[in-house]
Amino acid sequence: MTVNGTDAPLTAEIDLTRILRPGDHIVVGQACGEPTTLIESLIAQSHAIPGLTVFVATSFSDAFTATKNFTLSSMGAIGSLRPLTKTGDLQIIPCHVGQIGPMIESGQLRCDAAFVQVSAPDSSGRHSCGLITDHVRSAVSCARVVVAEVNNRVPFTFGEALDRDEMDHVVEVSRPLVEVASAPVGEIDAAIAGHAAAFIDDGAVLQMGVGAVPDAMLRLLHDRTDLGVHSGMVGDGLVDLVESGAVTNARKTIDRGMTITGALIGTRRLYDFADRNDSLRMCAASYTHDAGVMARLDCLVTINSAMEVDLTGQVNAEQSGNAYVGGTGGQVDFVRAGARSRGGHALIALPSTAKRGTVSRITTLLSGPVTTARSDVDVIVTEFGAAQLAGQTLAERARRLIGIAHPDFREDLEREAHSILQRGF
Repeated sequence: MTVNGTDAPLTAEIDLTRILRPGDHIVVGQACGEPTTLIESLIAQSHAIPGLTVFVATSFSDAFTATKNFTLSSMGAIGSLRPLTKTGDLQIIPCHVGQIGPMIESGQLRCDAAFVQVSAPDSSGRHSCGLITDHVRSAVSCARVVVAEVNNRVPFTFGEALDRDEMDHVVEVSRPLVEVASAPVGEIDAAIAGHAAAFIDDGAVLQMGVGAVPDAMLRLLHDRTDLGVHSGMVGDGLVDLVESGAVTNARKTIDRGMTITGALIGTRRLYDFADRNDSLRMCAASYTHDAGVMARLDCLVTINSAMEVDLTGQVNAEQSGNAYVGGTGGQVDFVRAGARSRGGHALIALPSTAKRGTVSRITTLLSGPVTTARSDVDVIVTEFGAAQLAGQTLAERARRLIGIAHPDFREDLEREAHSILQRGF
């Protein structure tokens, strides 16, 4: 076996000064698929390799909390990356999840080195990409050097995989995987979930994120039949739905019988469920987020979150006041797909207030960027109900959104919306 370019026993130690060059741009596997040993080695050795830039789409470990010797960039402030925006240690590249692979391939997002985590090999010598498959193939294909962390605790999942000869350097480890536990579900989360679940009929195909509202909603679907899944990510809630018999993927118009995703974000329960599960396929973002693929899915219901929504339906999912706390992610891709799917819907779910009820999330003016345009928005859901906006005038949208705002803010919103209601725009 070759490690660091020499014939030697595999080891968790790696000398990156012999692999990386000053000024290199590194793309690192993200989320629960982070190659944590390689990241720790990079942080420890980066002082000896000047000018490095590292791109990680999301992070749920604590590995990047003290990065000072290289420039760190991301598509958003998601997970443990959020505090780094406050200290100026994270640079944001606005982009959709589905754009990252093409940006790497075109050179817009430079990738001199790819750091990836993979499973132990199967009998044919193939290493599963395990928990994350989104833009791994693009990074591996374009990088000058590929460094792979082979972790024998990574589940072997079907879909994207790497051959040993695609890896220039290998380290073998056996260490716990990054886990994201289910969020606690509160009364407001449960109320939002109840309104959202009303849009999900038997045979619907689901796209959802992870968090309290998606978890609460999934718990309400155990009485459904033949649900399908086509999602950029899935969490532990998927296991419950499969075990209850609600998810079978039997009615999907494509990939029948198969759960399609690109990221497993959960705990060991999800990872054990995924291991050698031939009804689960891990796909690149070029498939999970592709408009042409999703256009072939009937009854696609997508559920995404937001920081705030203005009275015309514009959605901000990135910034809260002066704090950058989210990202574009795959929201726009899935909102458009769900809204256009035959029998489908695109739901944007959010609590009606923030800051312990002192600020309305239904607002006249957004405090941050427009993540999803009002022309793409279908349904907005709060704990007070669901406002279907597609096909409605701006004035009617304002009326419906005020109707699902917190009652404490409705009078003020009606006053502020007077010009929209009078003019009609």
